[in-house]
Amino acid sequence: MRFLTQIFKNPIYARVVPYVIFVALTQLQQPGHTSCYWVYLAKTLVGAWLIFEMRPYVSEMRWAISWEAIVIGIVIFGIWVGLDPYYPKLMKGGSTGNPADVFGKDSALACFFNIVHIAGMTLIVPPLEEAFYRSFLYRYIASPNFLAVPMNRFLPLPFFVTVAFFGLSHNEWLAGIICGAAYQWLVIRKNRLGDAMTAHVITNFLLGAYIVWKGAWHFW
Repeated sequence: MRFLTQIFKNPIYARVVPYVIFVALTQLQQPGHTSCYWVYLAKTLVGAWLIFEMRPYVSEMRWAISWEAIVIGIVIFGIWVGLDPYYPKLMKGGSTGNPADVFGKDSALACFFNIVHIAGMTLIVPPLEEAFYRSFLYRYIASPNFLAVPMNRFLPLPFFVTVAFFGLSHNEWLAGIICGAAYQWLVIRKNRLGDAMTAHVITNFLLGAYIVWKGAWHFW
């Protein structure tokens, strides 16, 4: 879309607008209602389109694999699940819950929406969140001319503010804070966004598989 192309030529909008749209669509999900699953599907498709449109304007949004990314992705999954019983949650809305409760046990639609949810949290959420938090917010807090701020520079105020915002955007805020710190460390260590995106993918895929396997639907 030509209008979107013009917006994304602004380096701030290219990193912020897709994330804001995705979060706004999340707020339309009403747990326990059939519509929330279709909203999640629509949100996932819109997210994929947004990533496709923004990639030419966010040069650092390129995948990278390293042993640190793999280890952190697995460890953060363990922390997310392991810490869960031991602290109060924020009780944010938007979780879709178990689709079998709406569509019936072992129904094709329940299976379909589980796959959609895992795909969305694995392939769509990481690039959108990493571009917003690690590429934009961290550096923008340091300087409005954020593109001039090196990604490998540790800056205490941007680090802790970004980690806090990332953590508090999740119902599991404590695990989110630890997660945000680990992903930000990866960006600083590697001087690129791709490793954090990969770690985020691994964490979310393992979490999605765990949710379906164990029936831990509150994590959705």
